[in-house]
Amino acid sequence: MSPQTLVFASLLQQAAQPDLLDWQALRVGVEIHLLYGQPAKGPAAALLRYAPGAQVPEHQHLGYEHILVLQGSQSDANGCHQSGTLLASPPQSRHAIISEEGCVVLAIWAGPLQFTNET
Repeated sequence: MSPQTLVFASLLQQAAQPDLLDWQALRVGVEIHLLYGQPAKGPAAALLRYAPGAQVPEHQHLGYEHILVLQGSQSDANGCHQSGTLLASPPQSRHAIISEEGCVVLAIWAGPLQFTNET
């Protein structure tokens, strides 16, 4: 039996009304709406919602990370990334994230993350 294709119909419409989604706390000020997988263990995808001023500390990517900013903006060492921006972080890259105004992003991870200052 071959693996089932996952289909996320109306994902952009759902992300446009984030208060209607089921969110779980991920970090202080950052919530996750998991689509598939487990980000700490391997391939996964999720919507992330950052409260204004929320941040994610420096971490290294063990596989590609793709971030599509759907609402608001987020910043890293490469600058401030507005709604509509797609970011592709290659394996072994590192960055920290902050969202001054808050944002909703689609995150797709090919592999887990390792936080630089956490065990």
